[in-house]
Amino acid sequence: MPKMKTKAAAKKRFRFTATGKVKAGAAGKRHGMIKRSNDFIRNARGTMVLSEPDARIVKVYMPYNR
Repeated sequence: MPKMKTKAAAKKRFRFTATGKVKAGAAGKRHGMIKRSNDFIRNARGTMVLSEPDARIVKVYMPYNR
């Protein structure tokens, strides 16, 4: 049986915690910061843990990181 392939786009964007949760960078911070509130910019720093329905999608793309 051949190995399953990991989606290259997914491995660049997501990391896994030790307990199997999926971390991702915050959305909405690429451009247009002038129209975002300071609260939004501050809260979107660092990485976020994805919700369970979103994490399920990512885990399909990364079969060896469960």
